Amino acid sequence: MRDIADLDELQTLVGTEVAVSDWIAITQERINTFADATSDHQWIHVDMERCKAESPFGAPVAHGFLTLSLLPALFENAVRMVDVKMALNYGLNKVRFPAPVPVNSRLRARLTLGSVELIEGGAQLTWSVVVECEGAPRPVCVAEFVMRRYP
Repeated sequence: MRDIADLDELQTLVGTEVAVSDWIAITQERINTFADATSDHQWIHVDMERCKAESPFGAPVAHGFLTLSLLPALFENAVRMVDVKMALNYGLNKVRFPAPVPVNSRLRARLTLGSVELIEGGAQLTWSVVVECEGAPRPVCVAEFVMRRYP
């Protein structure tokens, strides 16, 4: 966990890798719960037998949007902005899913601070996030994540 005291310290971190999150497990139960929440029950995510027989991955894979939805949790277990009362997910500028996330894998995020812009009452932060799958040669998600922070 990386503690950041205030906006001044945050501004010194622009252009650097600030933190690496803990690992998060991607179980079939998590995939199924996400499928239920989003009504996306495509067989490549939820049908173990069909995946064994027909999928090039040989097993279910997580939804790309499941991986994306984990960004706040990955961020939360990696960085704590001590002086912040409220932080908001403001959006994404770019997102790509370069590799699949197999069931029963673990993910973590590398967080690089791209920019800090002052806004009324706070600051807007743009983070470069690279989500890695344990043991995989390529990242599974690369995103530009925009957040607003208010002290």
